Amino acid sequence: MIMKKFVVAIDGTAASGKSTTARGVAKALGFFYLDTGAMYRAVTYKIIQEKLDIKDIPALKELLNRTTIEFRKSNDNKNLISLDNNDVTRQIRMHEVDAMVSPVSAIPEIREKMVEEQHRIAQDKNIVVEGRDIGSVVFPDADIKFYLDCSMDQRALRRGKELHRKGDEISSQSIKDNLVRRDQIDSNRQTSPLKQMPDAIYLDTTNLTINEEIQFVVDAVKNKIAIQNIK
Repeated sequence: MIMKKFVVAIDGTAASGKSTTARGVAKALGFFYLDTGAMYRAVTYKIIQEKLDIKDIPALKELLNRTTIEFRKSNDNKNLISLDNNDVTRQIRMHEVDAMVSPVSAIPEIREKMVEEQHRIAQDKNIVVEGRDIGSVVFPDADIKFYLDCSMDQRALRRGKELHRKGDEISSQSIKDNLVRRDQIDSNRQTSPLKQMPDAIYLDTTNLTINEEIQFVVDAVKNKIAIQNIK
């Protein structure tokens, strides 16, 4: 028997396989998948569309007050993200959003609002949730935590393939530069920096297939559930 409100927290570096792994784990376990990165991307996309200065905090607060983000399922059961009742699943993965999402995510007022929304969405659900500060800030009492990492070359290769599928042709060096910049911003920001928590299970995904990544996490979660049920 799976207990209610079991939280699986997955943190890690950009393009380390967090989103794909989290989706696969949620599907295997029948849990709700909460992609917090997509929420920050949606806000970033809206800021880009409205040409706002990210240093203009009053304008950003006003934008947040009139912003609605929800997760939905498509007719073929794929995860979609809705921004103000519009599907922006594809748009939030554009290179322009890639380049701005870390600076936007570092803004305390935006993080505070997104964490509030993440708690609302996750309420009374068994969830797999991934991002940068899940195990440290959003769900510090998660039932089980993971930290995914990967070599820079492999991360750049994966991100390049993702962008190519979406029609964005970006040079390998530009992709690497962006990943390095994101790592620096995410790890050194004052509010909720990316870090591996002492109680998180470290997983290097460099030489793993996505199925191996998913299976590793699923096995660990099932083992933790079994232990808790015995108790």
